[in-house]
Amino acid sequence: MSYSNIQKNTFIVKQEAARLGFDFCGISQASFLEDEARYLENWLTQNYHGSMGYLANYFDKRLDPRILVPGAKSVISLMQNYYPSKKQTDPNAPKISKYAFSDDYHELIKDKLFELMSVLKEKIGPIEGRVFVDSAPVMDKVWAKKSGLGWMGKNTTIINKNHGSFYFIAELITDLVLEPDHAIKDYCGTCTRCIDACPTDAIIAPYQLDASKCISYLTIELKDEIPESFKGQFEDWAFGCDICQDVCPWNRFSKAHQNDAFKPNEAMLNLNEAEWMEITEDIFQTIFKKSAVKRTKYKGLIRNLKFIRS
Repeated sequence: MSYSNIQKNTFIVKQEAARLGFDFCGISQASFLEDEARYLENWLTQNYHGSMGYLANYFDKRLDPRILVPGAKSVISLMQNYYPSKKQTDPNAPKISKYAFSDDYHELIKDKLFELMSVLKEKIGPIEGRVFVDSAPVMDKVWAKKSGLGWMGKNTTIINKNHGSFYFIAELITDLVLEPDHAIKDYCGTCTRCIDACPTDAIIAPYQLDASKCISYLTIELKDEIPESFKGQFEDWAFGCDICQDVCPWNRFSKAHQNDAFKPNEAMLNLNEAEWMEITEDIFQTIFKKSAVKRTKYKGLIRNLKFIRS
């Protein structure tokens, strides 16, 4: 394939991604993640993944997209803003992470990815690939960093210099040869606000997260009882946690998304403190039917509420 065709196809990919509403699109050459292999192995050895045993599965596929998607040539990374225009109405209500204010993003974004793949086949020709939204052994933040969508912050989120870090990340791994983008400079500097603000000391060092101490892990991923050693440290978070992002200076540039697909769940935002503490399973099933909060199941949410309030 000529260089001019590669440039043309790269332009089409980014043009169509923007048309479909993705805020950012970057491209990396599909290759083995050598540096990340050492980091991931050490991270797993230290048991920083807690009970998320699946993170130790498919080690080779996680580090090489060519194994995950045979014939892969490019990783197309996409980011979608989810920063909300509204907040929970009762300041005393248990807190929910901003990403869960709307319907579950997995299906919403996956539908757009399938549409992107379909359009690329129409405009470019026969291509193969797979789409991923936080549901397969893909190191999405690493690929977003490599493609220049942002740098990896000290809190291990991807931070965009002009727009902050409240973004969903997704990938399309394809056999299409494209012009790769390049990683950008790290702008965290000497700032340690995220490390200093974490109430459970989950950010054990710059760029190193002990997920087993993270409030998001403890309220969502952990299925057992929350260890008593964390009592009094959750700062009222009942599902997820945004502290390390809320204190990040770069998030002063965050702007509310304009995507109707991510309109907030008004019923959830309007729950007051008493209604949260008295929530029944029927109400849970009704209000959180399409929400990411359903991941905890009713039993898990009640566990979280009791832990932060008893």
